[in-house]
Amino acid sequence: MNKIPSKERVEILSELELDRTLARLASQVLETINDAKDLLLIGIPTRGVHLSKVLAKELESISGCKIDQGILDPTFYRDDLKRVGTRVVQPTDLPSPIEGREVVLVDDVIFTGRTVRAALEALQTWGRPKRVMLLVMVDRGHREVPIQPDFCGREVPTRRTESIELRLTDIDGEEGVFLRK
Repeated sequence: MNKIPSKERVEILSELELDRTLARLASQVLETINDAKDLLLIGIPTRGVHLSKVLAKELESISGCKIDQGILDPTFYRDDLKRVGTRVVQPTDLPSPIEGREVVLVDDVIFTGRTVRAALEALQTWGRPKRVMLLVMVDRGHREVPIQPDFCGREVPTRRTESIELRLTDIDGEEGVFLRK
């Protein structure tokens, strides 16, 4: 287990609160669309991909339908690569055509909005969905572009020097959302 000392972080959502928040977000998504079969979750690397898998399980248990999922890495569409640097790019993997689909982009944290802006641009190269919505676990503010989530687990005002971490059992051996100072 890879636990971080408590002096460096503050728990925002416990494991139980994270589970409840995911259930609420799944219900909100299903209330917004007409047919769960039209839904396509697209995770934005890195944590958005894992979050979309967890969310898909929750959506499937509520709706009774299999939920299509994909991965969209917007790295090469970013306008701030010199400032934020690069990481290993994940291949885009969209399991079905996106034409006419209800697409939900899934990311763990929204900060400046530039990642989502780049994801929207990258998505256009794959087709024209019926609608694109954004789901994030945490909105930490400090937007640089006018992008807001349609579904948000929690708003957490932060300093620019702080960060938010979504930790999931499958990857980290623990679950929760934490503020790192």
